[in-house]
Amino acid sequence: MIIPHRALFVSLFVFVASLTVLTAEQPVPTITSALKPFVEKQELAGAVVWVGAVDKSASLGSVGFADIEAQVPMRENTLFWIASMSKPMTGAAVMMLVDEGKIHLDDPVEKYLPEFKGQHLALLKDGKQTGTRAPARLITIRDVLSHTSGLPFKSPEEQPTLDGLPLEKAVKTYASHPLVFEPGKDFLYSNAGINTAARILEVVSGMAYEDFMAKRLFEPLGMVDTTFWPNESQVARLAKSYKPGKDGMGLEPLLIGQLHYPLGDRSKRFPMPAGGLFSTAADVGTFGLMILNGGEWKGRRYLSQAAVEELTRRQTPPELSRAYGLGWAVDADGAGHGGAFATNLSVDKKHGLVLVFMIQHSGFPGEGKKALGAFKAAAVKAFANP
Repeated sequence: MIIPHRALFVSLFVFVASLTVLTAEQPVPTITSALKPFVEKQELAGAVVWVGAVDKSASLGSVGFADIEAQVPMRENTLFWIASMSKPMTGAAVMMLVDEGKIHLDDPVEKYLPEFKGQHLALLKDGKQTGTRAPARLITIRDVLSHTSGLPFKSPEEQPTLDGLPLEKAVKTYASHPLVFEPGKDFLYSNAGINTAARILEVVSGMAYEDFMAKRLFEPLGMVDTTFWPNESQVARLAKSYKPGKDGMGLEPLLIGQLHYPLGDRSKRFPMPAGGLFSTAADVGTFGLMILNGGEWKGRRYLSQAAVEELTRRQTPPELSRAYGLGWAVDADGAGHGGAFATNLSVDKKHGLVLVFMIQHSGFPGEGKKALGAFKAAAVKAFANP
C-alpha cells in the first residue's frame, strides 16, 4: 500500500518527529533538520541517528515514522535489522581469538575445518564451469574475513532465506563447491566467507557463535537490544521496512525476504554471522566507540590496539578497486559498514566520531539515497572538534 497523500503526511510529520538530546549543549536538531526534507517528500520513512565521541556524551535523535500506515513515530529505542553491519561485529569477535593466540590470520581454514581439505578452484569459460583444479594456495582466515577467499556470496543450498541453515551445516555447503577465483587475487563480497570465520570461532572457542557474541561482546558492552532473535517486546519496536512505491513514487511496506518469519523462531531461524543481527542505534554506537577507542571501553579491554588496527586497515590487494579490512569497509578516514536495508555505521577516525544511521529501506524514491550523506555532513559539522 502506498503511503498517505503528501499533504496529510507532512501535517502528520509535525507531530511525530521526535528528538532526545543526551548532551544539551550539542546541536543535535541540526542533524534531524537535515533529514526532515527527505521525510516530508516521502523519500524516507524515518530515521534514528546517533553521534558519539570517546570524550563526550553521545547524542541520539529520531525523525519520521517507524510505521507510516499506523502513524508510529521513530523512537530512540526503535529496533532495526542491521544485516551486514553484523560483519564488523563478527570480525571483532574473531580477532579476540587472535589476541589470545588461539588462531592466526594466515592459518589455513582447513586447519580448523577439515571439510575444506582438498577444495578445488573452478575453471571457467564464458561464465560456465569447464572443470576444476587445485588452487595455488589454501584459503586463510584473513581471506575469508576480507572477501578475497574465492568463496561465493552464498551457496545454492541457502534457499529460500539466508537464515535457514545451522552455521555448521551452512559452512559445509560452502566447502562442497569450488572456489570462483584464486585466493587473495580478487574480491567477491561473500557472506559465506564471514560465516566460515564464525564457524572457526565456534570450533576453537568451544562455544556456539551466538553465545560467544553475547557473552564476550554484547553483554559486557551493554548492547541489550542486539540479537539474532527479537523477542515479542523487541518485535513491537521493530521499524517497518519500505521500498519505493508504484512508478517510483512514495513508499510501500515489505517484508524482509532474506529472513524467515516469525523472527523469534529459533527452530527454523539460525544465527547468520554475516548479516543476521537486529539492533538499535545506541547499541551499534557503543560498539563503534569501543573500536574508535582502540578496543577498550569503560575500563574494559575487548581487543588489543593491534587487533583494531588489523580489523580496520586495508587487507585487499592494492591493485583491486575495493578497499576492505577484516569484516569492515575501510577508507582513508576510517572504517564502517552498511546493511542491506540502508543502515550504516561509520567509525570516523579523521573527526574522532562514531556515526550511526538507522533506517529500514530497500531502495528509495526520488533523492532518498542522499539522506545518509546529508546526515554525515550535518553530524561532522555539528560535532567534530574544530
